[in-house]
Amino acid sequence: MTGAWPASRVQSECPVESISWLDAVRFCNLLSVAHGLVPAYQIDDDAFDAKYAGSNGYRLPTEAEWEYACRAGTSSPRYGLLDEIAWYAGNSSGKHHPVGEKAPNPWGLHDMLGNVWEWCFDRYDPEVYGSYRIFRGGGWADAERGCLATNRRRSHPTFSIDDLGFRVARSQIQ
Repeated sequence: MTGAWPASRVQSECPVESISWLDAVRFCNLLSVAHGLVPAYQIDDDAFDAKYAGSNGYRLPTEAEWEYACRAGTSSPRYGLLDEIAWYAGNSSGKHHPVGEKAPNPWGLHDMLGNVWEWCFDRYDPEVYGSYRIFRGGGWADAERGCLATNRRRSHPTFSIDDLGFRVARSQIQ
């Protein structure tokens, strides 16, 4: 990480976007150290990889954790009416928006769908795609069908774009 704000349109209440998977895991480690926690990742930049170290530090959610948190006990592909819960191509005016302007899911989590896609820790079919990582949730530029709890995409861990960000998780390992 360069120390520069990664978002293309800097606004403190907006989600961080335009960030690669590698920069997201580096951020998790830096945040862990800043809070006196053990960093979650051993990062191998040459291999575009990071190994989870099983710590109590901040980390990216697994794909299963992300979907579980998104659904928040619901069984449908969305936790509410799309216009009420998400920024997407039909209502975003072509940009991301401050977090929390749409209704949260039943567990109080905002913007699980829409606004920006979110990196997950998991690889996407490593035998076929190698180091490619998964992101979930849909973004402000996606059509309605892109904003579902079940949708997933993939890209190289160095990829970044203006509707791709991340969300941190933390394990309670003692």
